[in-house]
Amino acid sequence: MKQAINIRLEKEMVKALDEYAKELEKTRTSLVEKAIELYFDRLDEMVADKRIDDLKSGKTTAVSLEEVFKKAGIDV
Repeated sequence: MKQAINIRLEKEMVKALDEYAKELEKTRTSLVEKAIELYFDRLDEMVADKRIDDLKSGKTTAVSLEEVFKKAGIDV
């Protein structure tokens, strides 16, 4: 189910968005959704990089799968 949100963009960005939408025969919404979807992919990479850095620096530690199962009371 879709949920409406309100955002404010610079006029130039809206103009460019409208031009792309017209050229591609898409709606503003579909283009914004796709842009956010693609940016989420980039954010996933950034989060993964941060987690790796945190492991390397000792800020966090890894837990083995066996330990996770044991704490959850799952026999494997």
